[in-house]
Amino acid sequence: MATTNLNIRTDKEIKEAAEKIYSSLGLNMTTAINMFLRASIRESGIPFELKLDIPKDETIKAKKKEE
Repeated sequence: MATTNLNIRTDKEIKEAAEKIYSSLGLNMTTAINMFLRASIRESGIPFELKLDIPKDETIKAKKKEE
């Protein structure tokens, strides 16, 4: 299979934290990103749930009580 380069930008701290996690799993960044890309293809989308953090009424009431 032919390969190609993929260039991305991210915060230094994010990269270092992710590398630490992947290393403890025996992975490098390239392998982890390829796993994400393959999972995206398999799922036909982002391979995890995306949702807005919209507080429920109970949360809003509790925050107002704290004020």
